Amino acid sequence: MALVCLSDFEAYAKKHLPKAVWEFFAAGADESCTRDENLKAFKRIYFRPRVLRDMSTMDTRTTILGSEISFPVGIAPTGLHSLAWPDGERSTARAAEATNTCYIASTYSTCSVEEIVAAAPAGFRWFQLYIHRKRTLSEQLVRRVEALGFQALVLTADLPYTGKRRDDIRNNFQFLSSIKLKNFEGAFQDEDCSEYGMPPGSIDPSVNWNDISWLQSITCLPLIIKGILTKEDAELAMRHGVQGIIVSNHGGRQLDGVPASIDALVEITAAVQNKVEVYLDGGIRTGSDVLKALALGAKCVFIGRPAIWGLAYKGEEGLRKVLEILKDEFRLSMALAGKHFFPFAVEFYPLLL
Repeated sequence: MALVCLSDFEAYAKKHLPKAVWEFFAAGADESCTRDENLKAFKRIYFRPRVLRDMSTMDTRTTILGSEISFPVGIAPTGLHSLAWPDGERSTARAAEATNTCYIASTYSTCSVEEIVAAAPAGFRWFQLYIHRKRTLSEQLVRRVEALGFQALVLTADLPYTGKRRDDIRNNFQFLSSIKLKNFEGAFQDEDCSEYGMPPGSIDPSVNWNDISWLQSITCLPLIIKGILTKEDAELAMRHGVQGIIVSNHGGRQLDGVPASIDALVEITAAVQNKVEVYLDGGIRTGSDVLKALALGAKCVFIGRPAIWGLAYKGEEGLRKVLEILKDEFRLSMALAGKHFFPFAVEFYPLLL
C-alpha cells in the first residue's frame, strides 16, 4: 500500500518497530495529555482563505538565521535514531541534505557528530545540547561541533530531570541494551548507563539563566533556546542575547499539563515582536499544520516523531519521502489559502480564527 501522508508512516512504524522501541518514541509523560493536545490544538485552528490571488507561481523557500532552506520544515533533535534504522543519524543527515533543510542533531545521537558530518558534508546542521554535570564534557562537545561546521547551538531548557514516561518504566528500558551514545564514547566506561544511554542524573539540574553567559563565552555559534512556553521566559531569553527560540513542550514528554506548542506560540511571538526568530515543534502532521504555525508567527517548524517514522520505513529514503510529502502539502495549502510567497506571519495572521 502506498504511503501518502504522515499518519501512514506512523502506522507502518507502529507495526514494524519492536513494541518497546515504538513505545519509547511514542511516549508522553504521565497521562500524555500534552502529547495528545499538541495534535488536537491544530484542529481547532481554521483558515479564512482568499481566492482569485494568482497562484500560478509558488515559492516555499525561507531563511533561518540567514541560511536558505527549501521550505520551512526542519528535523527536530530526537535521540537514538539507530533504534529506528540501523544507519541512524547518518540517514537523517543525508535526508536533510538532500531536501535542503535544517537538521538539529541531538546530544543523544547514536552516531557521533563526526559521523553525521561525514555522512552529509554539505548539510545544514544545528546541534542540540544538554548540559552535563561534568561541564568539561559539554564544553568539549560544543567545541567539537563548532569546529565541524555546525551553524548554531540549541540549548534544551525544559529538562532538569527526565519526565516520567510510564511505558519506558513498564518495559524496563529494555531497548537500551543495544545502543551507545557515540558523542560520549569512552566517557562512562564501567558506569551504569541505564538512563537513556547515560549514567543516571547526568543532566545538570542546576542549569539556569546565568549559564547562557557561560555558553556564550565558549562558542561563537548563535544560541537558540528550546522549550520556552511563556512570554516571561521569552523576554528573559532576549535579555540574555539569544538568537532564537523554539516554542516546544518536548513533544509532551516532560511536564504533562502544559499548553500545546501551537497554543503557546501566539504569546511568545507577541512578546518577541520579531526581535529574535521564533520556531515551533510539537504536533506537526500535515502541510496545513505548517501553514498554521507560520501564520501565527513561527519562522520555521521542526518535526520529531514523523522523522522517526520515515526512518523506520526506509531510512534516508523514507525520511526524504516524509519531508517531500510535507513540502507538497504545504505548497498546496499555501495555494488554496491564497498565499504564494514569504514572509506572511503578519499578513496571514488575521486570516485565522
